[in-house]
Amino acid sequence: MAGRERMASMDTAWLQMEEPANLMMITAVLWFDGAVDLERLRAVVRERLVERYPRFRQRVVPGPLGAPHWEDAPDFNVDEHLSTLRVPESAGRAGLEALVGDWLGVPLERSRPLWHFHLIRGAPGGDVLLARLHHCIADGIALARVLLSLTDPVDAAAVPEVRDEDSEVVTPSEVERPPQAPGWMRFARGARSALRKGAELVREPILAGDLVREGAKGAAAVGRVLVLPRDPRSPLRGPLGPRKLAAWSEPIPLEKVKAVGRTLGGTVNDVLLTALTGALRRYLATRDAPLEDMHALVPVNLRPLDVPVPRELGNRFGVVFLRLPVHQAEPRRRLREVAKRMEHLKRSPEAVVTSGMLELLGRTPAALERALVEMLVGTKASLVATNVPGPRQPVSLAGSRLAGLTFWVPQAGHVGLGVSLFSYSGQVTVGVASDASRVPDPGAVVAAFQEELDALATLAP
Repeated sequence: MAGRERMASMDTAWLQMEEPANLMMITAVLWFDGAVDLERLRAVVRERLVERYPRFRQRVVPGPLGAPHWEDAPDFNVDEHLSTLRVPESAGRAGLEALVGDWLGVPLERSRPLWHFHLIRGAPGGDVLLARLHHCIADGIALARVLLSLTDPVDAAAVPEVRDEDSEVVTPSEVERPPQAPGWMRFARGARSALRKGAELVREPILAGDLVREGAKGAAAVGRVLVLPRDPRSPLRGPLGPRKLAAWSEPIPLEKVKAVGRTLGGTVNDVLLTALTGALRRYLATRDAPLEDMHALVPVNLRPLDVPVPRELGNRFGVVFLRLPVHQAEPRRRLREVAKRMEHLKRSPEAVVTSGMLELLGRTPAALERALVEMLVGTKASLVATNVPGPRQPVSLAGSRLAGLTFWVPQAGHVGLGVSLFSYSGQVTVGVASDASRVPDPGAVVAAFQEELDALATLAP
């Protein structure tokens, strides 16, 4: 039918992965200093989002043989995607987190373009923007860049930049793009390319901003993914329910994290992952659970940041399985072990391999895809961990200064815990989104993270 465009297979994979208890939404929470002008916000959204990226005015419809297609939504109205909510000021941070958690479990309206912005009034300190966007539109790093494109520098002489995990200017070097070919061909070419040369593939993933592959065999990466053992039984794993929860930290000075890395050894990501590992250890101890190593599913960006996000958006990322040394009680040793395991992943083509797998899964029936994802991901990982780099300098949206934000990608394969690290203006915010059946108190994980980071800081001479 005229005006329809077939959805790319990897985007289809994320559309088909959705279930009532496991929604495939990317969620961002942005809080501001003071009130946000709704009319100015509406104008910015229309000009910089809807008119710039067609997906935000297109809905998903079935095509021939049921394959999903994009189609311009008839009578599209931006007001149907921009609404206001109110939280009583007396509710404080807890009330805001409860409201965000409630919306984490509400699916997007399938008859409309798959996104919605909620402007929340009455929150402590100022208004809050809750953005919910379906993963079939684009991957997390692309959507983070899209959201940040709505902002303006607070200082007119400054230009907002997406930064890496050390908040330095992102300058990709020799980024090799995965070939635009069917999944099986793309995987084969990627594996051959890895054998031919050790070119840097990834410079700015969502987590571990220095993940690369250097001459590793693609076939070996496939084997590693397939033979990964099941993660140990723990309160983090099990059936999911419809109720979701959210919590996030006060902004943490990035310089504090860097200082730990300088004195104890390790990158900013090494320090953050060590604090996360220790936090999970503390949390599991309170639940009388075994303190065993577990895997974090880590999304890796495959789209270079030195080129604009394409108008068509789409998903261009892979994932790696990072084994967190939860068993290690001594913080210094835990940091060294995290750094060692990260170094191993730097030389793995695992992200490209899993990207090809996701593309292939998008070509299978939805029920089969969900079963395969559960086998490949749900049994082998206990959480999803992301780190989204934001602007180094303060920015504003619709004239209101952005004070901070947190950001979550969905948990594929019935994984019930997502941890987000978002850096912005010299600070890091830790966000936790969880299934209430698995982690009924996400604030405890946030508190444990802060305690672990403080403990690491006291070890510095």
